[in-house]
Amino acid sequence: MSTPAQRGGTPPSSMNLRGAVDLSALKARADAASRPDAGRQGPSGSSPYIVEVTEQTFPQLVQLSSQVPIVVNLRSTHSDQSNQVTAVLEAATIEFDGRILLAQVDLQSQPQIAQALQAQGVPTVVAVVKGQPVPLFEGLLPAPQIQAYLDELMKVAEANGVTGTLNDGAQPDAVAEEPPLPPLHQEAFDAIEQGDFQAAAAAYRRALAEQPADTDAKAGLAQVELMGRVQDLDADVARRRAADEPDSVEAQLTVADLDLTGGHVEDAFKRIVDLIARSVGEDRESARKRLLELFDVVGTADPRVTKARSALARALF
Repeated sequence: MSTPAQRGGTPPSSMNLRGAVDLSALKARADAASRPDAGRQGPSGSSPYIVEVTEQTFPQLVQLSSQVPIVVNLRSTHSDQSNQVTAVLEAATIEFDGRILLAQVDLQSQPQIAQALQAQGVPTVVAVVKGQPVPLFEGLLPAPQIQAYLDELMKVAEANGVTGTLNDGAQPDAVAEEPPLPPLHQEAFDAIEQGDFQAAAAAYRRALAEQPADTDAKAGLAQVELMGRVQDLDADVARRRAADEPDSVEAQLTVADLDLTGGHVEDAFKRIVDLIARSVGEDRESARKRLLELFDVVGTADPRVTKARSALARALF
């Protein structure tokens, strides 16, 4: 993917943000975010396509970036330069009328997003197209130059097939409300917002007990269990242990979890498939079950899952 010329820094190779996976069972889905009224939490209230973003809501924007470019404005309201850039971006967003979504991120309160996008200060503006970061610029620029970056971004998006719009022609007030989640799904979502992944998992298990064919609950359970496992991990310690103990099922599965949440899906799958190929008995079965859970996290229709299933079959037989 080509990128606009950038000022300062180099493009990050991936968005290493914990939880930046398709949380399809959660309430804040990407398709809900695409409704014209989804941006009513915008700071200025001037456009339905300006949203405040947190670590919890960022994954849905990454998913939505396959429909329209997401312009991520890493800012601080205490910075005059940042406020000036924000004003220009908000005005431009209104003019684009649904062809971009402006995501406002407070650098101080959302440091993990800043770290994932390699932002060193404010203002920093990065776009996301098809889940990939597209660095735009840092610092205060004249309005015409900012507009030029956005125009170039639209060319990049078009070249990559991202040509959708969030504007379906309806007035925001006329859009029907999204149907409520089933009670147990809502309970799980509320627990996730509180960072209580154990409670969320318990709610999804109860949902599955009532409806074993509930695919959203199955995916949600796999996702929150993954989020719970990595929540308090020291990644450096975990990776050192895996390197020192290549045949430890626990150590290798832990690093596979870290790989997946960091966006390295194929690396996670390969690590577990290789472990299965050289394991026997309970160790092999534990690794196989974990791999199937991670398939649910990524989505069974994902081509990387299809490829890994074939590799798993070869490793087993």
